[in-house]
Amino acid sequence: MFRRRYTFTVLLAFHCIFSTYGFWLPNEPRGSWSNFVASWDLFRLGPATKVDTRRSIAHLPYDHNLKQQMQSSLTHPPVLLTGDQAKIIGMSFQSLPYEILGLAIMPDHIHVVIGRTDRDIRRVIGHMKSQASRVLRANEYFLDQAPWSAHGWNVYLDSVEDVLRAIEYVQRNPIRAGLPRQRWNCVVPFDPAKF
Repeated sequence: MFRRRYTFTVLLAFHCIFSTYGFWLPNEPRGSWSNFVASWDLFRLGPATKVDTRRSIAHLPYDHNLKQQMQSSLTHPPVLLTGDQAKIIGMSFQSLPYEILGLAIMPDHIHVVIGRTDRDIRRVIGHMKSQASRVLRANEYFLDQAPWSAHGWNVYLDSVEDVLRAIEYVQRNPIRAGLPRQRWNCVVPFDPAKF
């Protein structure tokens, strides 16, 4: 008799990236996860560049002039976070009920490693965006536009090695961009012994 073997993976965490408005466009020269371009002015510069890979494509070379043309055709200028705004965002995450294992707040996107949660990860990121927006607006920032793009990138981490690699990547992200190392009070240490 043939027995089927099943393997079950345990979800340990998520590595999520969400960007500010105007950073990663639906017709991004390196590719995007979008099927269409809703803005006519943006569409004139190229159709959606849908890719199927779940691996990061941020490292791929691209035409910087084309990207600047695309960004200048947007309704609002692209959002670039200042250091003060990043501090406000980091503080806003302290009151959220999620286990944040790694966080890097870059000028045009945010990397976060979030421990396992029962909530859908898209709702968690939506909660983080709305919390950050609320606190930014309370401090008189972004009163006339939403600072975030609609979608993000969520990777499921199902091994201790994957979680540790994601945390290290997030911690090194600002340094690779020439920014100082970031330390946030909302980040808790990852305990592999729990798994």
